[in-house]
Amino acid sequence: MPAAYPMLKMMESEDVCARMKNRVLVLGGTGALGSYLVPELLRLGHRVDVVSLDRVSSNNPDLSFETADAKNLDFLRRVLSKDYDAVVDFMGYSTAEFAQRCALFLHNTRQYVFLSSYRVYAGVDAPIREDTPRLLDVSTDAEFLASDDYALEKARQEDLLQASGQTNWTILRPAITFSSRKFQLTTMEANSFVCRALDGKTVVLPEIAMEKQATLNWSGDTGKMMARLVLNPAALGQCYTVSTAEHHTWREFAEYYRELLGMKYITADTESFLEIFDQGSLFGRWRLMYDRAFHRVVDNRKILRDTGLRQEDLMPVKDALRMELSGLPKDDRWCRTDIANLRYDAINARMDAYLSKIEQEHQ
Repeated sequence: MPAAYPMLKMMESEDVCARMKNRVLVLGGTGALGSYLVPELLRLGHRVDVVSLDRVSSNNPDLSFETADAKNLDFLRRVLSKDYDAVVDFMGYSTAEFAQRCALFLHNTRQYVFLSSYRVYAGVDAPIREDTPRLLDVSTDAEFLASDDYALEKARQEDLLQASGQTNWTILRPAITFSSRKFQLTTMEANSFVCRALDGKTVVLPEIAMEKQATLNWSGDTGKMMARLVLNPAALGQCYTVSTAEHHTWREFAEYYRELLGMKYITADTESFLEIFDQGSLFGRWRLMYDRAFHRVVDNRKILRDTGLRQEDLMPVKDALRMELSGLPKDDRWCRTDIANLRYDAINARMDAYLSKIEQEHQ
């Protein structure tokens, strides 16, 4: 029996070498999701080329980086001429831009992996499945439907793929994903709650969302699931919700941040919160009312089936949050050097003003 083990190892080695011949192009692959996907692709034996605006280098012979604008059509035509086996696309497009590129992707690779979003789904009481109605198909809000809101934009781009006459595409709809580079709580980004918590300031959250069931997914698990769909024959012509099945209310997630980060928070009525978040813009209203104020519970059996993973293989959300938060600096250096920008500075200023007003009213 022991003599069989060297042969087993040789066969495994040959299989890995064969799979290493697969070449994967990742567009925008240094972001919050791509930085977790790429190591998984390498671990599965693929050769990976990453294009992004970031200047990154690699000593790994199976990994290369190119600094370029992946949305530039001339560049895209040149890079796709290299005959990649799969292309994973993290780039954001307007619907018009995607219409220009859709056929180019589909005719120049064996599999084109398109990053959509679970935000395309309409609000339902039942767990979300891949055939759950989309907002684009069932909404009666004429002003919303006339816009290119993110949920509609992604759904329209999905439709272009599905109407292409090709089946070498895979549509991925990730749930809200977090990592050390990206945290979300209701519609708030890290600058507006993690950084405030690190600074000892109170966070304002929307009361309308607090008892809604929500799904947060760790980027490490998202990358693990995505990688197993790349060059997977079962994934061709298919849509997947990329998510854990674990879910909690937004209030429970807020309590996780209270426990793990010492975050203090209060809730506000919808109009007050929307004024803080984006000065009452339609973008901010739709993001809250057509996603975070929906119940978002995911049935992830399809992606588990086709990747061979189990729910037990995914990290519990609280454990993943603890791990990612533990690596942050214990002051606001992280906020100011990594992700601070004028928009979130303005949100924080409005939040401070709201809290000051509340305090004065209660004196």
